[in-house]
Amino acid sequence: MADHDPVTIGIVSISDRASSGVYEDKGLPALKEWLGRALRNPIAFQERLIPDEKERISATLIELVDAGCALVLTTGGTGPAPRDVTPEATLAVADKEMPGFGEQMRQVSLRFVPTAILSRQVAVIRGKSLIINLPGQPKAIQETLEGLKEDGRQVVPGIFAAVPYCVDLIGGPYLETDDAVCKAFRPKTAIRQRP
Repeated sequence: MADHDPVTIGIVSISDRASSGVYEDKGLPALKEWLGRALRNPIAFQERLIPDEKERISATLIELVDAGCALVLTTGGTGPAPRDVTPEATLAVADKEMPGFGEQMRQVSLRFVPTAILSRQVAVIRGKSLIINLPGQPKAIQETLEGLKEDGRQVVPGIFAAVPYCVDLIGGPYLETDDAVCKAFRPKTAIRQRP
């Protein structure tokens, strides 16, 4: 890992009940576990567990971007319920919206559940950071990041395949994935050659 760029990643679990201790948060451990397997870079995590409050979510995202997180992943609060305000809070801090991420997450999830059309995940760029809203369940987090594989063959691409190149384009560190978990796609001209 010595020759891989270090990266700071913000992970935010958004849940009224988990943040108040009613039940154990499963989002943060799921994100850490998956990212630890998928990335070869040394990772410093900035973790937050917060309630479903729009202003608090927006302030947390700004704080993580300002702290140097190249990537910020949120989990929870993306459905149609009255307290689900993560997409609105995310769009409120955006410099640019990246609609392809949300479109692809719904495509992946529709392979598993018809209620995927109720999800409202968005992705945005703020400064030199990519912020992505993920689903709330650990299984759905992994599916949307990794995609769908059958007999070792990628049937539906996960969204994370596009994350490293997006981070390149906005001036972040060079993220390198473990191809067995998630093969990143870059144009040939953007691939860093190893000595």
